[in-house]
Amino acid sequence: MTEPPTESLQSRVEAVLALIRPAVQEDGGDFELLEISEEGVVKIRFLGACVGCPSSEMTLRDGIARNLRSRVPEVTEVVASE
Repeated sequence: MTEPPTESLQSRVEAVLALIRPAVQEDGGDFELLEISEEGVVKIRFLGACVGCPSSEMTLRDGIARNLRSRVPEVTEVVASE
């Protein structure tokens, strides 16, 4: 029996997030992966300095979402959760 595709998708999403994380951590912030829906929506939570930071929306859109969508085609959207 083969692995469910969500595990493969999750590992690929986590690999891309691991590439982005050091740049975010340099500024005192971080994020965690909360879930990936069957529709390809990735939900993350900002941590540390990212919480309440005015640049976190830009980080989400231009850094995290753009990288995930370009490297993991199944990702349709990236949203931040409280």
